[in-house]
Amino acid sequence: MLLFLTQTVVILLVTLTCGWIATKLGQVRVIGQIIGGIVVGPSLVGRFFPHVYAALFPNGSLAAFEVLSTLGLILFLFIVGTEIDLNELYGQRTLITLTSSISILLPFCIAVVVAYPLQARFAPRGIPSSTFILFVGISMSITAFPVLAKILEERGLLGSSLGTIAISCAAVDDVVAWLLLAVALTLERSSNSPASLLLRLLALIAYVAVMFRVVRPIASRWQRRRLYPVMSFEIWGCTLAGVFASAACTEAIGVHPLFGAFVAGLCLPRNRDWQNEVRRSLNTIVSIFLLPLFFVLTGIHTRIDLLANRAVVVWMMIVLLGAIAGKIGGAAIAARCFGQSWRNSVAIGTLLNTRGLVELVVLKIAYDASVFSPALFTIFVSMTLITTALTNPLLNVIFGKSEPSRDAAIAEVPHPRPMDVRLRS
Repeated sequence: MLLFLTQTVVILLVTLTCGWIATKLGQVRVIGQIIGGIVVGPSLVGRFFPHVYAALFPNGSLAAFEVLSTLGLILFLFIVGTEIDLNELYGQRTLITLTSSISILLPFCIAVVVAYPLQARFAPRGIPSSTFILFVGISMSITAFPVLAKILEERGLLGSSLGTIAISCAAVDDVVAWLLLAVALTLERSSNSPASLLLRLLALIAYVAVMFRVVRPIASRWQRRRLYPVMSFEIWGCTLAGVFASAACTEAIGVHPLFGAFVAGLCLPRNRDWQNEVRRSLNTIVSIFLLPLFFVLTGIHTRIDLLANRAVVVWMMIVLLGAIAGKIGGAAIAARCFGQSWRNSVAIGTLLNTRGLVELVVLKIAYDASVFSPALFTIFVSMTLITTALTNPLLNVIFGKSEPSRDAAIAEVPHPRPMDVRLRS
């Protein structure tokens, strides 16, 4: 117990300090927290202070952190799901569908091109090409919905048309990414049995149908009748039980528990009081305590020393440039087609190029499934850090020294009703 408590103290202090430094440098907190996880891992502390690292993180001592970090990710994906209003996305479907589709398809197509040489050079043996391509495509095309929401909130653009387009596209990106991830995991776990693959896919379809055709309408009916205007102790208990039951269902199907948590969040009634209560009650413990454990586990698997290999660096740059060009280019072209100025179009693409925590979750799943090797994991973690860190500086270049006015942002296109997506980083 003493070792566990000591590890927890070190992890919290390092990630909190690095997060604070990141905010002082004009970055979002999650960038610093990710770097903090790498700092306490084998790449830095383990390399320069090996005896300290061996004493702090002996072999087999992180099992409890694996469980707690998974618990934190389940709650985090549930929170993300509660922030996405599918009805509002449907109301803006033409603009949002085109912009998000192109911003996903273009980097995904680039991913297909680079996936084959990446698999030949770095992937573990025996991984089906279809599974590997899906994981690479998801990793290069995903957008970090929570980090994007935080950036928009800090810049005062959350309620503007520019911000609403970006956050809505990010929401669609996340939904599509998790659906693709569910398919990728199903393929990976059923690669040697077509019958098993078909059974898993049918079970996944049935699960999604039950959640949206049965669970969501029942929960919405409760909300409309105002039987429980606030989340009582009992409602909280039922909600958390439902989240973990949904996560257990997708784990039993053979997908991943995080997908179940995300779908559970999508099915929570869109009651503003309930949503605020979820944020208030869960965000603090998840952001301050549980997610830093995940950052450290990510840091332990990230081998910065591999960047001394020229081939790894070259392929990291190829992945980085492909991800940036595909995401910014695809979104900017689509936004321009809908009447946005080139400046706002590039700004939307830059915002959608934000990755961060959601990307790390996907990478960790790929690593745990033995789809990504340590070299691939390091390549994509580096890409995640750089693309997320570039968002604010690129926005400063696009809009100049002064912050873009809300009036200018709103004047570009008809102003849709914004989603309430204020998330803590």
